[in-house]
Amino acid sequence: QVQFVESGGGLVQPGESLRLSCAASGSIHMFYSMGWYRQAPGKQRELVASITHGGTTNYADSVKGRFTISRDNTKLTVYLQMNSLKPEDTAVYYCNAAWGSTVHWGQGTQVTVSS
Repeated sequence: QVQFVESGGGLVQPGESLRLSCAASGSIHMFYSMGWYRQAPGKQRELVASITHGGTTNYADSVKGRFTISRDNTKLTVYLQMNSLKPEDTAVYYCNAAWGSTVHWGQGTQVTVSS
């Protein structure tokens, strides 16, 4: 079993920032890749950003230059710094940890960008 504690979501205005955190525990180790996905109403879940245990990152084109993913391997925690938020960033954001074919998901945190 893997447990996630996600935090940092909320309601912000366009142009503002949020920082999401996701702390993992249980049957998980530092070599898992970790990341963030999001799902907007009526749309499929999509990758936002991911990071390997060694720090290699991958971003969706729509967030490049605005979002930064990072992790603390000692705490099994992944962060997503989101700057210059846009209304189209509104979605439920899910933390993810993957090792080979094994994938674990957090419960999700709502991010709403609206004026």
